[in-house]
Amino acid sequence: MTEKLFYIDPYLKEFNAKVLDVKYDENGNLYAVLDQTAFYPTGGGQPHDIGTIGNVKVTDVQEIKGEICHYIEAPVSLEAFVCKIDWNRRFDHMQQHAGQHILTAAFEEIFGLKTVSFHLGKELCTIDLAASDLTEEQTMKVEKRANDVILQNKPIITKWVTKEELSSYSLRKETSVKENIRLVIIPDFDYNGCGGTHPKSTGEVASIKILSWEKQRNHIRVSFVCGNRVLSQLHEKQRILTSLSPLLNAPQNGLEHAVKQLLDKEKSLIKELENLKGKLIQQEAEELIRKGSEQNLITAIYYDKNMQELQKLARIIAEKGEKLVFLLVNESEEQLQIVCGKGKNGEVSAKEWIATILPLINGKGGGNEFLAQGGGAKHMRGEELVEKALTCLESFVNPHQNTV
Repeated sequence: MTEKLFYIDPYLKEFNAKVLDVKYDENGNLYAVLDQTAFYPTGGGQPHDIGTIGNVKVTDVQEIKGEICHYIEAPVSLEAFVCKIDWNRRFDHMQQHAGQHILTAAFEEIFGLKTVSFHLGKELCTIDLAASDLTEEQTMKVEKRANDVILQNKPIITKWVTKEELSSYSLRKETSVKENIRLVIIPDFDYNGCGGTHPKSTGEVASIKILSWEKQRNHIRVSFVCGNRVLSQLHEKQRILTSLSPLLNAPQNGLEHAVKQLLDKEKSLIKELENLKGKLIQQEAEELIRKGSEQNLITAIYYDKNMQELQKLARIIAEKGEKLVFLLVNESEEQLQIVCGKGKNGEVSAKEWIATILPLINGKGGGNEFLAQGGGAKHMRGEELVEKALTCLESFVNPHQNTV
């Protein structure tokens, strides 16, 4: 069995190991098995290490059926190599994982909220709390407590214990294993079973910042960062604020007010635009009714209207043109959209009419006697569809055909 050096010294950046075997997994991915390793395999919410075996890159590390598999980019020979850990990635994971222990313990200590899961992501970390809601006041108290523990620079101790020895510790939760039990201890604050890598003291976590929280099913998901990620988040947010300030012509402390003003103005402009569109559609409908009233038939082809606009236009025509029968088509690059209908005294059922039109374009749709709509593939131009639709109309009535 491979000796796990990361349990002996998580600060080990370089070590010597002999390659015992090189294999392919069931998906054809190449991996090496070493006699000892400092590479941490994915587990316990913590991602795997990366690095090199000799000059070959290690891209993934997994523990499968008790065997630690080092996935590599190229074959290696069965001999001893100098292996190197990507230390920046390892230490980041150590900061995040220890920070999670501290944050979780603070939530439980202050509010009795237990953590049910943990995920260490590439940019953010999350914990899911057994809670139905969470307030800003609560998160601020927890964050302050967590950072106080960091400032106290408490030791982080790892210890192997037996099942019988567990009763001597006030564990945050029951351990998932019953033998080879590894505890991670922050004295007088947190006692927890864990197989991850952690720094020697809370001070090395540097800082914790809660970024956001949201409802996730029956839990609250809290997003946070620790250590160097806090500085990265601060830098990125500062960069964004600095770029927004001149764009909004406001100082940083006035950006919130400036954005609210901008959004209010946008809402006002959208409302005004909708009112103007409504008036234009009303005028357009009246013009179509005027031109089609002599033959009681309206057809119109558009290239810039959506279905909602076609329907608005159709409702006005149906309401004001009592005897009118009409067909409105919008032609885009990929599809044809149709709305047809009649006034209350029109001579054709819109539902029956569109049922004869839609098969022409492999379309779908439906409606009632007075208004029907649908759409389909652009197998023909709008003008050709109108011509075929009017031919279909002759099976119901035989009005004079006049396109306006």
